[in-house]
Amino acid sequence: MPGGAVYEDDLVYIGHRGFGDEPGYLGYMMIDIKRHANGYGDLTDEEAAAVGVWTNRVSEALKTVAKAEHVYAYVHGDAVAHFHLHIVPRYAGAPDAHRNPMNAASWEGAPRGGAEQIEAICTRIREHLLRIA
Repeated sequence: MPGGAVYEDDLVYIGHRGFGDEPGYLGYMMIDIKRHANGYGDLTDEEAAAVGVWTNRVSEALKTVAKAEHVYAYVHGDAVAHFHLHIVPRYAGAPDAHRNPMNAASWEGAPRGGAEQIEAICTRIREHLLRIA
């Protein structure tokens, strides 16, 4: 995955969401639990606490380094039977139709980039997290 882990410990892995060969929506992050757990209600208290803390920290980093004006966090679907929390920034200028978590990333005017741009934003987020953690 371009950008690699912006944070990783025994409980969680946090990195940029991949988009295959398409340009990625910059700053679209994922928190994955390392142990197999289907979703909320299956996490240990320690895992749930880690998800909460890191959701807050990554959201703050996106506001600071990527200039997101709002950050969405959600879990949806069960196509993959494993806990993944989506953290999606909303950028200034997003039309009303894209001011919600499920289609913020489909805004055509949003910041997008390939591996180089994803690596750059992940580096800035990683450095910010090191300063605040």
